[in-house]
Amino acid sequence: METQKVILTKDGAAKLTAEVRQLIDVIRPEVIEQLSFARAQGDLSENAEYDAARARQAEVEGRIKEIEDIMAVATIIDDSPNNAKTVALGTKVTVRDLSDNSDFEYRIVGTVEADPLHNRISNDCPLGEAIVGKHVGDKAIVKVAKPYQVQVIKIELV
Repeated sequence: METQKVILTKDGAAKLTAEVRQLIDVIRPEVIEQLSFARAQGDLSENAEYDAARARQAEVEGRIKEIEDIMAVATIIDDSPNNAKTVALGTKVTVRDLSDNSDFEYRIVGTVEADPLHNRISNDCPLGEAIVGKHVGDKAIVKVAKPYQVQVIKIELV
């Protein structure tokens, strides 16, 4: 089985590390306390609090494992590129959708850090793949179900 390559920015790695510390140091003990309290209620077969605490425990343990697995295979990259001439991980880029001349601003990040609702797109998403390596003025076709063309308007260091 081939291990999935995960790229993280320093900021992304720090956020995951903080999240796993929060889960291990704060959330896990809270869930254990909830389990102990629910167990003390008696009959576990009809104890909704116990079932809810067990479900929460499974959720917390699953997320801890997920983060640990990501961090074990992650390559942490220098997300502060040394120039703003090329779209790359860590740059902020303004692109124009040439179908309607609307402009959008995105930060290019690794897959795990992608958050399109906050304008953080992955270098592996269709738009990211289309524009990484491009320069201001370059055009690119975004390969999706209905392909569209974009133009790089501005590249900034973050």
